Amino acid sequence: MKEMDCVEVITEKECYTKKGVHKGMQGWICIEPSVPKYVLVCFPQYGEKDNIATIAVKEENLKEIPRMDARVNERIKAQFEE
Repeated sequence: MKEMDCVEVITEKECYTKKGVHKGMQGWICIEPSVPKYVLVCFPQYGEKDNIATIAVKEENLKEIPRMDARVNERIKAQFEE
């Protein structure tokens, strides 16, 4: 995986959920990995809203996707806010 690749979280982990990131959320890789097997991923919301989070995610917990849709993140986020 490399900078600017679009990715999706494939594993629900407490270390991610503490930051508001859940399985199925989509983001993009901000920086090439500086820590082996981890990448920094930004999880945006749609439009001018603040990002959900920008966190380090283990590469094995991600899958590359052709393009990202931030509306997916908002739907998932809403499920956990109720």
